[in-house]
Amino acid sequence: DNFLWGVATSAYQIEGAWNEDGKGESIWDRYTHQPYHIHNNDNGDFACDHYHRMPQDVDLLKRLGVRSYRFSIAWSRVVPNGDGEVNQKGLDFYKNLVDQLLNANIKPFITLYHWDLPQWLQDNGGWVNRETTKFFADYAQIMFSALGDRVDLWATHNEPRVVSFIGYGLGNMAPGIADFSKSYQVAHHLLLAHGMAVQN
Repeated sequence: DNFLWGVATSAYQIEGAWNEDGKGESIWDRYTHQPYHIHNNDNGDFACDHYHRMPQDVDLLKRLGVRSYRFSIAWSRVVPNGDGEVNQKGLDFYKNLVDQLLNANIKPFITLYHWDLPQWLQDNGGWVNRETTKFFADYAQIMFSALGDRVDLWATHNEPRVVSFIGYGLGNMAPGIADFSKSYQVAHHLLLAHGMAVQN
């Protein structure tokens, strides 16, 4: 009776609008815009256009009868560059999404990180750089402050093994770094970032 049936997505895979309304570049934007990484040079620039079609998408969820919706925040849409300033238009998109879900009697479930690190952080070492954990904790606090009064289900990292051992070890996902010595550092820093965020 208490099982929560739902559906899930990730920001990069559905939102599109990769450079609209102040959004910064993510590692997946950079990775897919470089040739020979993705079959047919496909990318998420448009994707499902969820950024523009969000109300219709929520209506589809309601018509499907789902009870919860797990979605991820595009970190680079909320904090687009290294000055730490919040992009209000990006934050408002997620506030509106949560409001519409609640109005449709669908429980929102937020994932803070689904593989799409802001490119400005990658330029400073990405998850190999321990400082990234502090930036993640700051970003998590921004989201908790903005949505914590209406959202009580949160995940920090989606599939950290994929980030560390496929993105940094094998190198066949963003950011495309094939160095297993770095993948162990990344795994450690992802766990550290999780702990720092949870303490918030």
